[in-house]
Amino acid sequence: MTEAKQNSDIAALPFEAALKELEAIVAKLERGDVPLEESIDIYTRGEALKARCDALLKQAEARIEKITLGADGKPTGTTPLDVDQ
Repeated sequence: MTEAKQNSDIAALPFEAALKELEAIVAKLERGDVPLEESIDIYTRGEALKARCDALLKQAEARIEKITLGADGKPTGTTPLDVDQ
């Protein structure tokens, strides 16, 4: 099975499912009882899952906004969240 075909389902996974599978892969690799070929395959899948989680987090971050307040303390609108502040 090609890597692209093996990992084609990842693009449809919600964040929680991708993270759960990634955590399972990490646990399996940390145990060290996986044959070399399987280790390579699941490590590659883990990289794809990590990329999916990163992309979903960036999408969520882009949607988060903070409420701006006027001098009187009342909301005046929203601005994109600046995570560096």
